[in-house]
Parts: sequence; structure tokens; C-alpha cells
Amino acid sequence: MSTLLPIACLLGPTASGKTAAALAFAQRHPVEIISVDSALVYREMDIGTAKPSAEERAVAPHHLIDIIDPASSYSAAQFRADTMRLVGEIIARGRVPLLVGGTMLYYKALTQGLNDLPSADASVRASLDEEAARNGWPALHARLASVDPVTAARLAPNDSQRIQRALEVFMLSGQAMSALLAAPRMTSEDEPYRFVPIALEPSNRAVLHARIEARFDTMLAHGFIDEVKRLRARGDLDLSMPSMRCVGYRQAWEYLDGAYGYDEMRDKGVFATRQLCKRQLTWLRAMPERVVIDCCDSDATERAVAAMERVTSENAAL
Repeated sequence: MSTLLPIACLLGPTASGKTAAALAFAQRHPVEIISVDSALVYREMDIGTAKPSAEERAVAPHHLIDIIDPASSYSAAQFRADTMRLVGEIIARGRVPLLVGGTMLYYKALTQGLNDLPSADASVRASLDEEAARNGWPALHARLASVDPVTAARLAPNDSQRIQRALEVFMLSGQAMSALLAAPRMTSEDEPYRFVPIALEPSNRAVLHARIEARFDTMLAHGFIDEVKRLRARGDLDLSMPSMRCVGYRQAWEYLDGAYGYDEMRDKGVFATRQLCKRQLTWLRAMPERVVIDCCDSDATERAVAAMERVTSENAAL
């Protein structure tokens, strides 16, 4: 392990202060930031993703932001390949790579390798969407339970995105997704890096919930609904696409469809963000090797910077 180059990874749930800590670190060191965020990859989706502003991006070069159109998709495998390439390029420039984000599936793919899961298939997804429109997602959940009871047991009957993916995997591979996930992962034995997770986590979840609520209200005040209106007006996007399944976008889209009123949309958006936060914390707490910083502390930014500097010092010593 001592021969592997340590790379700092600032991880945490939404609204935990990752951007502030990363920029504070970048103001002191020649940093280039690699985004670990499945929503920031999309162009035209700025407000609802809390994308770093032009001023923030001017502090340090940012990578894997605004790289694809919302009608396209971006996988964990693509993230892994892009990040490994970028880390090498940044180091070759004599600068410090810093990974920042909260998409834990991306981080897991980067550090633990990839399962041999089939890629998304638009025609299969379309057929599943049609079936769900006819019979409802609970019916598809029951169908999943018959072919992959392990996966079905951990999914809610209306978890459309995950039910669809699990059925898609079975239809394309003929194997249960749970079986494929349990199989040995594909990794490269000669990777020269050791990714060090520094986790911003709340000692008091209520503090983070209040931040989430305030941030969602700020997004609404800054024109989030108009952003979603522009995306809808393109005519080539719909709720089956990964981009429009991002937290907040689905709720705003359904509000514009007339599914519910503004206040309910706001409440649903806040709730969905809190649920995302809960999932992110579950992923983080499964990493015993992480360095934990309490994001509720007044000195959380400084403590995170100090942790990143320790990794950088170790890096320089190799």
C-alpha cells in the first residue's frame, strides 16, 4: 500500500459543505477538481444540481462537469475510465487531483472495480415503461420478485428507477442482478493510486435537513422551475431518462404536468433530497477506512482542508 500514490476524495451527502471545503483547499494548493457527481455531468442543468458557479470554477479547474447532453447517459464505468485518465494527466501537469462529490456508486466503481452488468438498453427500458404505464410499478416489482427476490426485497414497490434497472439487467443477461453484483469485480491490478475518502457527515441530521430545505428554496427562488420549463421545451426529454430522474427535476417536471401544486412539489423535492442524503450516508458509513469530519461543526471546512493537506503531504513524500 505504501507504494500507491494517495489521492484525496472529499465525499459527503448533499449540503454537507463539500464545495466550500474543496475551494478553501484549492486556494492554498495547485488543485484540479474532479467531480464525483452524476448530476453535474449534464449541460443545461445548473440550478437544480447546485452546479459550481463560474466564480467558483475560476478558483480551480473542474473536470466532469457539463460533459454530456441531458438526452444522453453517463455510466459508472465511464466515470471510472475518465477519472483514472484525468488523475494521471493532472499529476503529469505537476498539480494536485482532488475528487469531490456525493455519488457513492461512482466512488465504489473507482475503488472496488466494476461488476459485469449489461449497459442500458433504450428499447428494453421503453418496453418496461409501457408495461408500467399499463399495470403500475408495483406489478413490475412483483415480476422482479419472481426472477430476483434478493433485489426485490430491498426495493420499494414504487422505486421505478431501480426496479426498471433490475428487470433490464435480467432481460439482457438472463441472470439476476443480485447474482451479478455478488460476482468478483473487474479490476486492474496495476493501478498506481490509493483513493483516500474524507467524509463530511452530520452529527445532527436535523442540521443537514435544515440546510437541504433552505437550499431547495434558494434553487426555486433562483429560477429552478424556469430551468425545467426550458428542458421540457426541447421536446426530446422525458421522465424515463437518467437526467430527468435527478432529485428535484422529477418533482418539478410532474408539477409542470399538473400532477400536484407548487407547495406539494416543493415538499416532495425537499423530501426526495433528504432521502438521497440518507442513502449517501448509508454508503459512507460502510467505509470503515474513511476520515470523518463533522459537517455540523463551525470549523468543519478547516478540518477538511487539514485532512486533505495530510493526504497531499503523504503524496509529496512518495
